[in-house]
Amino acid sequence: MQAPIESLPAEAEQAAATLKTRAEFEAFKAQWAGPKGVLTEAVKNIAKLPKEERPAAGRQVNAVKQAFERIFEEVLARVEAAEDSMRLGPPLDPSLPSPDSAKGCLHPIEQVRREIVSLFRKVGFTVAEGPEVETEYFVFDALNTPPSHPARDPRDTYYLAESAAFTGVERRGDERCLLRTHTSSVQIHTLLQESPPLRILSPGRCFRRDTTDATHSANFHQIEGLCIDEGLTVKDLKALLDYFVKELLGSEACTRFRPHYFPYTEPSFEVDFPAAHLPNVRKQWVEVMGCGMVDPTVFEAVGQDPTKWSGFAFGLGIERIAMILYGIDDIRYFYQNDLRFLEQFDG
Repeated sequence: MQAPIESLPAEAEQAAATLKTRAEFEAFKAQWAGPKGVLTEAVKNIAKLPKEERPAAGRQVNAVKQAFERIFEEVLARVEAAEDSMRLGPPLDPSLPSPDSAKGCLHPIEQVRREIVSLFRKVGFTVAEGPEVETEYFVFDALNTPPSHPARDPRDTYYLAESAAFTGVERRGDERCLLRTHTSSVQIHTLLQESPPLRILSPGRCFRRDTTDATHSANFHQIEGLCIDEGLTVKDLKALLDYFVKELLGSEACTRFRPHYFPYTEPSFEVDFPAAHLPNVRKQWVEVMGCGMVDPTVFEAVGQDPTKWSGFAFGLGIERIAMILYGIDDIRYFYQNDLRFLEQFDG
């Protein structure tokens, strides 16, 4: 028994000298030290020895196991070195930066946002921002939204706990805090802080209790515009939006106004784009935004004189514009972080 165990490392080392691939190494390892390997069978024979010989045999087995581990490490190192030498190019230096020259790009939502802001900046608009956590005053009350309006229902709006406290959010009485449902609240903040005339854009995230599907999301992005001056009319509103559409889609594009209702504008309209200028759209017209002349009650709510000032407001969803421009049929693609989708907008 003693001689065969002692001879195993030498036999294994001789057999290992010819190994070149990882598959050969794994087979070799199983042959010598696997569940049915040579060493395992030798260990089983220890039980057949007299009791006084078993301790010495056990020590021999441990010495053989250590020898096998050394052989396995040497063979594996040799196999890995051979694999490295077969790779194309110079040996890998892990301390060097990645040779991949691919760069990230702006998300399509951000690209469209910047494009819209850029177009309106050319005609004197500036960007104004506000908090995403608001109170009912800024989202509803100051915008002439009556208490019975469906938008104020908890099934449509994310209200926050009455005990919640937020920095920079001040309740005006017994009103609730909520996640803003539109960026029109930024218009109220601006009118309370600045005096007309003014032209502002308010891009940002909004939140509504919508069931997520191909065209709806509980979290979406919106851009709203507000222009206040003396003597503004619907003609000025349509001229501005015609400019925007022509810059976005081409000189032949135009807008179509349809009467609508919004609590904070009067008269109010929904605006359509011509579908002929858009990819993968079969309709003749596509709805893209709402707009209208600022209601006098909104001026009164912020302490401005409605007999002196007039103005108009408009709002559009950034995802909506991006889907139209790029022919995207499912809003959920924007939020899945799928590189196959996002890389299409690089450059």
